[in-house]
Amino acid sequence: MKKLNKLGLLSLALVIIGGLNWGLVGFFNFDLMAQLFGSWAYIIYDIVGLSALYLAYAYLVGKS
Repeated sequence: MKKLNKLGLLSLALVIIGGLNWGLVGFFNFDLMAQLFGSWAYIIYDIVGLSALYLAYAYLVGKS
């Protein structure tokens, strides 16, 4: 596995947190991000989505 830079590590952490949040939503109908950030939660969702796009791009570029 390729060593990640600081942005890659941050992105990976955010994607893991996002995945755990979706697990909480799916299994327990509990949205931790909405509880913590209230009406600002959509910004966190956007950041997690951008992190996932960055990791996908880094993975695809690294394979070639």
